Amino acid sequence: MPHDWFRAAICLVLALILSACSLGGAPPEDARLKIGLIPVVDTVPVYVADQKGYFKAQGITVQLVPVKGAQERDALMQAGEIDGMLTDLVAVGLFNRDKVQLKAVTTARRSSPASPMFRVVAAPGAGIASAMDLAGVPVAISHNTVIQYVTERLLAAQGLSVDQIKETEVSAIPVRFEQLMNGQLKAATLPDPMGQGALAAGAQLIVDDGAYAQYAQTVLCFSQAAIGAKPTTIRKFLKAWALAVSDVNRSPGQFADLLIEQGRVPDSIRGSYQMPVFSTGDVPTQAEWEDVVNWLMDKQLIDRPLAYGDSIQKMGE
Repeated sequence: MPHDWFRAAICLVLALILSACSLGGAPPEDARLKIGLIPVVDTVPVYVADQKGYFKAQGITVQLVPVKGAQERDALMQAGEIDGMLTDLVAVGLFNRDKVQLKAVTTARRSSPASPMFRVVAAPGAGIASAMDLAGVPVAISHNTVIQYVTERLLAAQGLSVDQIKETEVSAIPVRFEQLMNGQLKAATLPDPMGQGALAAGAQLIVDDGAYAQYAQTVLCFSQAAIGAKPTTIRKFLKAWALAVSDVNRSPGQFADLLIEQGRVPDSIRGSYQMPVFSTGDVPTQAEWEDVVNWLMDKQLIDRPLAYGDSIQKMGE
């Protein structure tokens, strides 16, 4: 009888231990994210998701971290101060040149004929009307960025050889715009809406990426650390993004104020600049990624191929 009591007591203790372990389990996933956002049109759905409470409805807390430019945004990511950001494939490749730090989880926006992302334009009165007129003429860009990549791919698509494409560094986009319009530069590559603003002020369009979507896209990225620690939270973020994109794509006029505020639309085209169509659920293709990697290697910005799966990871919505 005493032995039966002892065995029963042991079983009770074990049951309590197992129950406690079951109730405790793994610690809950951190449901907080910090997202670095530069002032570009492509960030509009993130602000819409925040304003409409889509993040809250998903049970996550998203802190939007506005930054002045890509350099500040990238520094925050390097320091681990943000979990995610909107960027481009060239930036992803540069982040991952030594080790995988960043992964693109969805395409945010692609260029289209109705909504180009980058335009190569000539100064008013420069006498430049086609890409062939740019042979040997310096085009103002920012080196080692997506702008240089797109410029070279677009001009090559228009028939210029590598030797004919010349570039000059003017890294600040507002300065590049001003110098183009006052004739200090003969040509420049500008992102929209600045590019459209230049055309409205008399610049000449040479080529844009509207017909070359494989070269121009933005992506939502998260750090490798965040993907490892907060996969469910990131998927919930993408669900909120998809809801916001649906709203914006369906009724773009409803978000005109956000477009002007976050996209820095020039005064001259505020009445004509149209909200672009945003993407959900797709990621850059392997061919698109490999073209960027090849360009980075040609420029000696990376010294080895970067595997597609190491930098692109579709996480679903």
